[in-house]
Amino acid sequence: MLDGETAFKLYDTYGFPLDLTQDALRQRNISVDLAGFTDAMERQKAEARAHWAGSGEAATETVWFPIREKVGATDFLGYETEEAEGLIQALVKDGKTVDSASQSDAVAVVVNQTPFYGESGGQMGDTGVISGDGFSVEVSDTQKKADGLFVHIGKVTSGTVSTGAAVELKVDHARRSKLRANHSATHLIHEALREVLGTHVAQKGSLVAPDRLRFDISHNKPISPEELEDVERMANEIVVQNSPVTTRLMSVDDAIAEGAMALFGEKYGDEVRVVSMGTGLHGARANRPYSVELCGGTHVKSTGDIGLVRILSDSAVAAGVRRIEALTGEAARRHLDEQDKRLKAAAATLKISPADVPARVETLLEERKKLEKELSEARKKLALGAGTAVSDAPPANETVGGVGFLGKAVSGVAPKDLKPLADAGKKTLGSGIVVFVGAGEDNKASVVVGVTDDLTGRFSAIDLVRVASAALGGQGGGGRPDMAQAGGPDASKADDAIAAVRAALEAA
Repeated sequence: MLDGETAFKLYDTYGFPLDLTQDALRQRNISVDLAGFTDAMERQKAEARAHWAGSGEAATETVWFPIREKVGATDFLGYETEEAEGLIQALVKDGKTVDSASQSDAVAVVVNQTPFYGESGGQMGDTGVISGDGFSVEVSDTQKKADGLFVHIGKVTSGTVSTGAAVELKVDHARRSKLRANHSATHLIHEALREVLGTHVAQKGSLVAPDRLRFDISHNKPISPEELEDVERMANEIVVQNSPVTTRLMSVDDAIAEGAMALFGEKYGDEVRVVSMGTGLHGARANRPYSVELCGGTHVKSTGDIGLVRILSDSAVAAGVRRIEALTGEAARRHLDEQDKRLKAAAATLKISPADVPARVETLLEERKKLEKELSEARKKLALGAGTAVSDAPPANETVGGVGFLGKAVSGVAPKDLKPLADAGKKTLGSGIVVFVGAGEDNKASVVVGVTDDLTGRFSAIDLVRVASAALGGQGGGGRPDMAQAGGPDASKADDAIAAVRAALEAA
């Protein structure tokens, strides 16, 4: 027999339902200590109540446990309707139960039954209005508390609301419709990702908001633009089918046996909702239900209600976890409109047709790279020539400490171009040491020291660049014995940096 504590840990910590544990062990003639499981469950509830003691938000949460025990779980009607009638069973104001609340009061309302969806499974809670005889409450959010208690959070906009009052509950239809579309789209995107990237893909989190959706998956490398295009195309193929979205209630075992996808870490009851949508067009899913998942959220009636799926981005959020962000319906259409306007504006600026913009931009980038290269070469030549120093540093090709020396402060040369400039300076000297200090627009300086190969046994570019950096008000620097780079906060001390290197050579 498996002890109840272990069975409860599987359920409470890892989301593995008791009935699945029993089924897995039954094949080996092992049973579960149900009394121990129940004791562990009751003990966990008691500890949870005790741990909620505290201040602020934690203290506020303690109020829901006695309400849940007194009135029981809320009956959720939101799968079938967005409007319903009910009786107020509890009111909470400032973290305490109250008998009534007046106009302008912030209040949380518990009703015996509700069409309002409580935030869970990534889907945000519903908003809307609760009204009764002479009063109205504007609901700004709906949350689930204390294992099945639906809490309507809002503000009394008129009259006085009291416990026991009969009410009408109306969900914001437009907002709920957007939530449904975005939630159904996550299912289609999930299946498309598995089809394109592989069956290792699994949901690791989601956000279903009225204006967008966010979907985290297990995948250990960036998703290419071509793969995202395939995912988006496949999801929209199911959208345009406009096929009915079906929901069935069945046991977890039966659901998984029929191919429904369960999310590890989610807690499922004895009976689960299985949401199916679309008919597959490719591979193993061809002519079979496309997306089949266990899900307690609200969904569209037909895939066509989603309107359009537009994937915006793929990014990394953790090791082995990628985040997909997308839009649906009107939000997706507006996004495409904005992209079209920007494309047309770019085309007008370039005085070409929108279709020619990509090729023209590519040509301009190539021209820019060529010009930047030519400019960089010109700056190097100028920096190595007479009259290019931004200070009164001595002319090139002097001898310091018995070795050739070239030291200059230059302007208009990017830090990344100082090393190539130093290489050119070393070639000019043949044998010697070069120092170039570049001044940036923010008055910060970058310094490079180069040592020709025949002198690296006597002088280290790393040591010399650190001397220069200190004169610039900086510290450190690194590189190789023949080439090193550092920086400093004060470009006005460029001459001091060069002089410091010269002094170090003379003292060597």
